[in-house]
Amino acid sequence: MTQAVIVADSTADVPQEMVKEYGIHIVPMRLSFGDQSYVEGVDITVEEFYDKLTKSRDLPTTSQTSPSQYVDIYRDLMQKYPGSPIISIHISSGMSGTYQSALLAKTMLEEDLGVDVDITVIDSLCATYGFGLQVVLAARLARDGASAEEIRNEVERVGQSRRLYFLVDTLEYLQKGGRIRNAAAIIGTLLNIKPILSVDEEGVIYPVDKMRGRKKAVSRVIELFKNDFGDHKDINVAVCDAVNPEGAEEIIQLLSQHFTLHEVVRTSIGAVVGTHVGPGTVATFVWPA
Repeated sequence: MTQAVIVADSTADVPQEMVKEYGIHIVPMRLSFGDQSYVEGVDITVEEFYDKLTKSRDLPTTSQTSPSQYVDIYRDLMQKYPGSPIISIHISSGMSGTYQSALLAKTMLEEDLGVDVDITVIDSLCATYGFGLQVVLAARLARDGASAEEIRNEVERVGQSRRLYFLVDTLEYLQKGGRIRNAAAIIGTLLNIKPILSVDEEGVIYPVDKMRGRKKAVSRVIELFKNDFGDHKDINVAVCDAVNPEGAEEIIQLLSQHFTLHEVVRTSIGAVVGTHVGPGTVATFVWPA
């Protein structure tokens, strides 16, 4: 059986060494600051992006890859890897139209070729490494010779078992993006309110709690994970930060006091997701080992 080819959009925030190790095909998204356009992860680094973000009055605009671009990507992969199934995993349909673009591309390709194509498009119902972990799992399974159906089942299973919390450092970017009102953002900043966010079963961001002060917010995140996993102490963890490595390491250290950590992944929140959560954010993803 021919090994499956794994595709993901760049919002998966998979560390570059993993992309290379597993041969994952990353489709970069684009963003623009005014009339300056950039390709995420290609011609703007994470540090450069957050530096620009903090200096900009307005949020950058982000754009998903179009269906016709995905048609070209899939066609190219089919030519390079004849007979190989393609597994294409994407940021939540509740946050972006990327999944729909990829799904439409499959239909367009089938209509153009006049035959069914072996492409499985998966809605991760998550963002950043919350679905990056599914992408890496898919790539490992593909390397071990799993079928497209087996990969899809395992990817969906781990998606149901993962738990995640975003600890946002400032309300400014949520306000700029229209997530909260300006008055609420000002009051929240004055009171040093730190929101804790998560993603629901439909892949939509929602507020879980808000604490006054970062120390209390971090403690609350650890408490939430303890409630989620109960007696199950063996976990994998991924912590993604937006130029806040100290905050990420603190959460890993605290989790290690309550759980047995198996796989531990550290990565950065990329430009597209970072546009909406802002610098200082720490996102923690936990799934059973």
